[in-house]
Amino acid sequence: MGKRLFCEISPVTYQISKTKSMCVRYAKWVFDGKHYAKQKRMDPLNHVIYKHASLIRRKLGDVDTTLQDNKAVNLKIATAKVNGILIEPGETFSFWRLVGNPTEKKGYLDGLVLKSGQTDSAIGGGMCQFTNLIHWMILHSPLEITEHHHHDGYDLFPDYNRQIPFGTGTSVLYNYLDYQFYNATPYTFQMLVYTTGTHLHGELLCTHESDKCYHISEENACFTKEADGYYRHNVIVRTVQSKRSGTVIEREQMKVNRAKVMYDAAYINPAQLK
Repeated sequence: MGKRLFCEISPVTYQISKTKSMCVRYAKWVFDGKHYAKQKRMDPLNHVIYKHASLIRRKLGDVDTTLQDNKAVNLKIATAKVNGILIEPGETFSFWRLVGNPTEKKGYLDGLVLKSGQTDSAIGGGMCQFTNLIHWMILHSPLEITEHHHHDGYDLFPDYNRQIPFGTGTSVLYNYLDYQFYNATPYTFQMLVYTTGTHLHGELLCTHESDKCYHISEENACFTKEADGYYRHNVIVRTVQSKRSGTVIEREQMKVNRAKVMYDAAYINPAQLK
C-alpha cells in the first residue's frame, strides 16, 4: 500500500485540504487573467450547433429513488444559473463560477454523488449529470475544453438505454473540480439548458453556422476477466468532418478507458467478454 495523502489521514486533514483547494480556486477566479462568461440572453441565437437530452430518473442499480427525485430539484435550480449564458470570443465558461455553491440554504437537496468508486449522497448531488450534458455538447463544437475531470477507474452501473459511449462523463466538486471551456473562435456561442418532468435538456447555439460536424464514438469496446474482477475497456475517438465535402479533417483519440466493474457480472453482455 502506498503512502497516504495528507487529505486521507483524517477528517480534519481532509477538511484542511479541501479548504485550501477552494481558496486556490477563488484566487484563480480573481487573478488568473481569464475573462469568464457572465452575460445572458434568453432569445436564442440563430444557429443550433448541437442539442441533447438526458433522462433524469435513470435505473441505477439499487440506488434510492428519493435521491433521483431530489436530483431533479437540484438540476432545476442549477440550470437556471446557466440558461442563456453567452460565451463571447476570448471568454471562458466556468461551471462553478456560474452555478455557485449548491447549499441547502439555496434549496438544494440530498442527491446522488460518486465517491471513491462508490455511490453516496450529498447536498446538491446530481451536478455531474449537468456537466455531462454540457461536455457532450462541447465535444460537438469547436470550443476548447480547458478543465475536465473524469470518474476514472470504475464502471459503477450496468448499461440501461445508454445514449453516449462509456467514459465520456465528467466529475465536478465545488469548487476546485470545475468544468471549463474556452471560446477561441471569432463567434459568440450561447447555451440554453432546462429541465422537464423527465429530462435535462441542452442546446448549444451560435451566431454563425458551423462548417464542420463532429462525431464521438468508441472503439475496441469489451470486458475482460482479471485476477481481481472484471474490467471494462474502450477508446473514445472524435472525428471532425467538413460539412461541404464530408472529408475527415481531424481524428483524435481522446481517452483510453479501463474501469473496474462494480456491479454483478451477470449484467455483462457475454458477446463483449474477451
